[in-house]
Amino acid sequence: MVLDCTDARALAEFYRQLLDLRYRPGDEPPAAGQPDPAGQDWLILHDGAGSTQVAFQPVAALPKATWPEGPIPQQLHLDLTVPTTADLDIQHERALALGARLLEDRSDDLEESLRVYADPAGHPFCVIVAN
Repeated sequence: MVLDCTDARALAEFYRQLLDLRYRPGDEPPAAGQPDPAGQDWLILHDGAGSTQVAFQPVAALPKATWPEGPIPQQLHLDLTVPTTADLDIQHERALALGARLLEDRSDDLEESLRVYADPAGHPFCVIVAN
């Protein structure tokens, strides 16, 4: 999966922390105060087994989705699952602390408990209690 973004490093850092992923060798952030040439190009994250990969492709401009209403629909969205409603609340606090914006809260829905967010680049994603 590849996400377009205007700041690849910032969005990669958001998802690295949210999903507990690792950078592909060579894509790691530089030391504080150092230039970031890798951040100007594609960045790739993976899990410990190397099976889950998320890439970030820099683009000059990207209109933020206005979903669920407005002129710019969602271009894609991620569905992430957690096992319990307690975990949903924990991930809610993590997502907000990392820079996500809450778009819709259906955490009290007994059929499908979930919250919808926008990541820092405006891409919608859901955190859903898996049943």
